Amino acid sequence: MSDVGDKKVYLVGAGPGDPELITLKARRVLETADCVIYDHLASSDLLDLAPAGAERIYAGKKKADHSLTQDQICALLVERGSRRINVVRLKGGDPYVFGRGGEEAEALADAGIPFEVVPGVTSALGIAAYTGVPLTHRDHTSAVTFVTGHDIAKIDWNRVGLSDTLVVFMGLSHMEEIASRIIAGGRPGTTPAMVVRWGTRPDQDVITGTLETLPGLVKAHGMRPPASIIVGDVVLLRQKLDWFGKLPMTGQTVVVTRPREQAAALSVPLRRLGANVVEIPTIEIRPAQDFGNLDRAIAELEAYDLAIFTSANGVRYFLERLDASSKDLRALRGKLCAIGPATQEALERFHLKVDVVAREYVAEGLLKALAGEDLVGKRVLIARAAVARDVLPTELRARGALVDVVEAYRTVPPENLATRTQAIAQGKNRWITFTSSSTVQNLVDAMGANEFRGCRVASIGPVTSATLRNHGIAVTVEAAEYTAAGLVDSILAYTVAAAKAQPV
Repeated sequence: MSDVGDKKVYLVGAGPGDPELITLKARRVLETADCVIYDHLASSDLLDLAPAGAERIYAGKKKADHSLTQDQICALLVERGSRRINVVRLKGGDPYVFGRGGEEAEALADAGIPFEVVPGVTSALGIAAYTGVPLTHRDHTSAVTFVTGHDIAKIDWNRVGLSDTLVVFMGLSHMEEIASRIIAGGRPGTTPAMVVRWGTRPDQDVITGTLETLPGLVKAHGMRPPASIIVGDVVLLRQKLDWFGKLPMTGQTVVVTRPREQAAALSVPLRRLGANVVEIPTIEIRPAQDFGNLDRAIAELEAYDLAIFTSANGVRYFLERLDASSKDLRALRGKLCAIGPATQEALERFHLKVDVVAREYVAEGLLKALAGEDLVGKRVLIARAAVARDVLPTELRARGALVDVVEAYRTVPPENLATRTQAIAQGKNRWITFTSSSTVQNLVDAMGANEFRGCRVASIGPVTSATLRNHGIAVTVEAAEYTAAGLVDSILAYTVAAAKAQPV
């Protein structure tokens, strides 16, 4: 956090929808926020960038549903700003492009509240990039006009309607009248035009036509605000330049059930492939209820011949407990074993060399990797979750090892899981991913197996697949490599193959 004297109100542009389009400065400001006042169009994912204890206030405004009036929002900014805390006013697009940021800045200036404006990618630029329709092009246009469609009587449509490229913000509700006025002003009815809803998001919806046909197409499609209109010959370039609509996972929704802090390994690559990712964590990772056994193991850490880790979470909590003890990494004298690359990477981040890594990322794979080891009389430490399969310790003991299994962490269902499962709906283009048996069991307990049998199901490996099948749930794909990257690859391969099989 900055010093008290530096505290101010930041009017921050959140961008047009894709959370990755936020600027570096906006991200830094959010990470130091004491209070975030956000609107309807700002991506909810960006709220997670603010500190956990930051106050979050919704100030969204839709056409017929204003949580606060503009005067109330200005008053709120002044009141919070007077507390000399870092206040972030998070606004969709750019604050100064039809975002009423000028009014909010004036209110702060009149009240003597320090403020700063952080520009954002305005929706028109985001739509242009994500629909393949450049707003300027040497062969088509050298002028762009931005107008708002809220109060069409205030706009001279005879003048702005003749602009080479015309962008109408928030004009969908008056689409028919806007088109009529532009045509009446001399623009041909055959002029290419399009409407875009939720631009830059995975659920981006685009309708193309002409000034004459577009109002009818919008009505037939049932499109609702928020949406923007683009008029001009550049719309014809969409068919050639639409890179976003051609991403392989476009039109697919993928539910990620991993813990929130680990979801990015799946969510980020899936979003980059065009998927609409819905994060519904079905487990939370928490510290062990009782660290007694782990502490006793750490106290005699030098005596262990092997230390086995079956997850990155086990590494994390083991090392946190080691750090809290009187010992340090020098006490780890035995061989280090990891069940897979994610666990190996977690150890290597602490500059620890891993001696044994399973080729198959399950307990059976680690047992194969240890097949050449003489384990008779060897002391083995396994730091893992409170509830886990006993295949590994049972087999190691059968080979003569002296095995201590200690609880490093535990997994529990999130408190709000039952209500969040309402976001899971069946559909041919909807996936649910499972990365452990716990993610399966907790979701089944929350909503029942029948509720998502109509979805495509992706499993990270054979153990998780077995749990799914035990509940009567068919597995659509199973990762060839039992990692998050392997799971993404399996979903992508299935989607591409299914698309090729569709009749042209």
